[in-house]
Amino acid sequence: MLKKRLNSFRYAFAGIADLVASQPNAKLHLAAAAVAIGAGFYFKIDRMEWCLVAMAIASVLAAEAFNTAIEHLTDLASPDHHPLAGKAKDVAAAAVLLTAIGAAAVGCIVFLPKLLG
Repeated sequence: MLKKRLNSFRYAFAGIADLVASQPNAKLHLAAAAVAIGAGFYFKIDRMEWCLVAMAIASVLAAEAFNTAIEHLTDLASPDHHPLAGKAKDVAAAAVLLTAIGAAAVGCIVFLPKLLG
């Protein structure tokens, strides 16, 4: 039982490694996360602001992972071009974009007053 649990973590970390190694946008999101974390320490944001920033970062990275999984499955199921496969990929990419826009809004709400004040 413990071995199965440990393996599930191993597979999850392998997925994270593959995501970062194979997806340029994941690297971009990680860089933005590093900037946000650095800004959080620099501006000494409070606990609630850290929660918002952490959830925004986690949401964007999770959306990128879901998008990548959907792309892989779509390529497997439909190796030839199909309009519905394209739509599935477009909607998955839209989910990442919407999440990133939300994260940017959180960043503005948390950090703009500190930058301007």
